[in-house]
Amino acid sequence: MDINVDVKIDIAIIETTGLGDRSYLISAGGDAVVVDPQRDIDRVLDLARERGVRITHVLETHIHNDYVTGGLELSRSTGAEYVVPAGDDVGYQRRAVSDGDEIRSGSLRFEVMHTPGHTHNHVSYVLRDSSGTVAGVFTGGSMLHGTTGRTDLLGAEQTEELSHAQFHSVRRLVAALPDETEVYPTHGFGSFCSATPASGDSSTIADQRRDNPALTQDEQSYVDELIAGLSDYPAYYAHMGVINTEGPAPVDLSLPQPVDPDELRRRIDAGEWVVDLRTRTAFAAGHLGGTLGFELSDSFVTYLGWLYSWGSPLTLIGETKDQIADARRELARIGVDNLTGAAVGEITTLAGDAPLRSYRVADFAGLAAEIDKNTSTVLDVRQSGEYDDGHVRGALNIPLHELSKRIDDVPGGEVWVHCASGYRSSIAASMIDRPGRTVVLVDDTFDNAEKLGLVG
Repeated sequence: MDINVDVKIDIAIIETTGLGDRSYLISAGGDAVVVDPQRDIDRVLDLARERGVRITHVLETHIHNDYVTGGLELSRSTGAEYVVPAGDDVGYQRRAVSDGDEIRSGSLRFEVMHTPGHTHNHVSYVLRDSSGTVAGVFTGGSMLHGTTGRTDLLGAEQTEELSHAQFHSVRRLVAALPDETEVYPTHGFGSFCSATPASGDSSTIADQRRDNPALTQDEQSYVDELIAGLSDYPAYYAHMGVINTEGPAPVDLSLPQPVDPDELRRRIDAGEWVVDLRTRTAFAAGHLGGTLGFELSDSFVTYLGWLYSWGSPLTLIGETKDQIADARRELARIGVDNLTGAAVGEITTLAGDAPLRSYRVADFAGLAAEIDKNTSTVLDVRQSGEYDDGHVRGALNIPLHELSKRIDDVPGGEVWVHCASGYRSSIAASMIDRPGRTVVLVDDTFDNAEKLGLVG
């Protein structure tokens, strides 16, 4: 986005769709500042080179809970000053900033505003041009587009206090900034760090006055509604704050060592994590028994990170080296670094002498033709709140993130597995599929279940 001031300011958005987050490169007159970078900093460095700018500062709005930051490595590799909110006891050198501090980079000025709620020490950065005119605000996990950051990541005992703080932080931002100010949050584009789904790709303070629940409700109503609406969040979040506080290791995006069919089978038989990245339908049509199907898509890293046994050796199966490289990048963003190998090629070749397993793929119309026969179990792997809002009549609800511990709760016989779109159910189907089990993957949107009258 270009803003016409004495020195033109350019705000480049770096999307990380798999995690639902954004980072920013703000530049003017050859100087640049980065806000909330992801761990794979090559994207930032490439963008800076493309624009011909020098990164002078790296700003963190908070200690992140949903990804491993690239801020420390980026500051070390560029010589930029690393700016982190005061109050967080981190294990590295940084400039600790507090409310009212100012960061200058050439004609760019960033005013620090303490905006607690998502975390206790969370800050936002108000961008001003050389004349002092507000040119935008970087709100991290405080004010998002039409919502706010979740307030329960530091533990249930702190959630109510942080929820009240979040309410006041959003109101403080709105009171301090002109209506035309562009709002640039880090979370809220699919991230579980958002209390509720965000709306739109861009927003202003005026938009927030109209749409944000912290501005359209009284304080207690906002707090009560926020807390009541909080759903489960990925288990890997428990590790992100620790890594980011201690200081992440430099990222490694190299390809894992190749694994031959015999070693692949040995790892599967040993109960190691072996993940197949192919499409859900390709996996269903033929896969190695004992592997897990995590289609490489925008949802891949969130759900693999959620279910993964932290620190366990992980082997990937992919059709191409590029697919393996993409998965490695996604996993590095959440600190899953113990990739011990990869097998690339046709699944029939990778299987060696081992037979392939397969299962049926259907849609909700197929389920509608079977459901009244009462010969199958319908397994809904959506979160409990989604199930409570409406579900296929007679369906058993085991949220995907609980399935590994409740696999014995799944009845024998034929099991039809569904979610809201087919992604979570494809993972669940791969977990259930074993000798003696019959699984059917419902690869369809839940809207079709409602249209077919399956929702009771």
